[in-house]
Amino acid sequence: MARKIVITSGKGGVGKTTLCCNLGVQLARRGYRVIVCDLDFGLNNADVVLGVENRALYDISDAVEGRCRPRQALVAHPRYPTLFSLTSNRVLERYVSAQAVRLVLEALSPQFDFVLIDSPAGIEDGFHRAAACAEEALLVTTPHISALRDADRVAGILKSYRFYSVGLVVNFARRERRRGGLLLSEEIAATLRLPLAGIVPEEEKVFSENIVERSRAFRLIADRILAAGIPMKGGA
Repeated sequence: MARKIVITSGKGGVGKTTLCCNLGVQLARRGYRVIVCDLDFGLNNADVVLGVENRALYDISDAVEGRCRPRQALVAHPRYPTLFSLTSNRVLERYVSAQAVRLVLEALSPQFDFVLIDSPAGIEDGFHRAAACAEEALLVTTPHISALRDADRVAGILKSYRFYSVGLVVNFARRERRRGGLLLSEEIAATLRLPLAGIVPEEEKVFSENIVERSRAFRLIADRILAAGIPMKGGA
C-alpha cells in the first residue's frame, strides 16, 4: 500500500508544489511507483511543473464521478516511467469531498509506493480535504516572518490530525544569520516544534516551477523519507 504524504504550507509562494513534484521525481528515479496528486484546485499547476499539462485526458473529478476508472485519470511522465500525475479540476472544487478523493486514492494505493498530495496553502476547506486523504505530512516554509507565522498555525492543525509523522522543510534557507534577523533552519524547527525533514538552501533558488534533477537538497529529503520508513514524529 502506498504511503500518502500531504505537502502543505501556511503561505503561498514558498515552493510547496515545486517540492512535491521534485520529491516525486527523486523517488521515481529510485524505482518507486509514485503519484503526484494535485488537490490544489485553485491553482492546479503540479502538471505544469512536471511538464505533462497537455497529456491529461481525465482529472480527479472524472474519477470521482465515475467518468473513468481511477487508473485512467493518471498521466505517465514521459521521462520517469514510474511517476504519474493526477490532476485536479478548478471548476468543480466545491463539489469534491474528502471522502470521494480518499476512495480514489485508496483504489490506486495497492499499485503504488507513494502518493504525494499537493495541498492548497492556508487552512481553508481545500487544505482539510487534502489532509484528510493523507497519513503523513510535510510542512514547507521559508525563514521570512510572514511565512513562519502562517506555518505555525498550520503546524498546530497538522498535529491535531494525528498523522504518523509531520516533518518540516525549510526552503530558501540561510546557512548563517544575515541582516534582517532571519532564523536558522534549526531555530525554525524548534519554534514550530517539528523535526527537520529537509533544508533547501538559498543558493539553489528553487522557487521557479521546474524539475531540478541534480538538486542535492531534494535527494536528501527523499533519502530521509526512505531511510525512516514512516519518518519523523511531530513535536508535542
